[in-house]
Amino acid sequence: MNRYPNYRRRFWMFPAFAIIAVLALGGVVQWLWNAILPALLGVSFISFWQAVGLLVLCRILFGNFGRRFGSRNSQHFQKRNPWREKWANMSDEERTKFKEEWRKRCGR
Repeated sequence: MNRYPNYRRRFWMFPAFAIIAVLALGGVVQWLWNAILPALLGVSFISFWQAVGLLVLCRILFGNFGRRFGSRNSQHFQKRNPWREKWANMSDEERTKFKEEWRKRCGR
């Protein structure tokens, strides 16, 4: 019996979804560019493929290619959430007291 029947289909769905998303976002970029910037700045209209190229260029220049999804234990995430470290350093008595205090404040 095959325990993982849907993985092959899911594997091919991700690239297809990514291509569809890039093409849809390219259309949005083209529409926004052609609707706003020629009248505002006097630049020329762009084609669909120029919009897709602009989208890819922005992704290269401004990021997110190096970010790992699901890396919640990274230093960046811990810096943004100082309560996680504080909660980890609390004793069981302090946690109970903390929970009771917040129940009083929140009305539960």
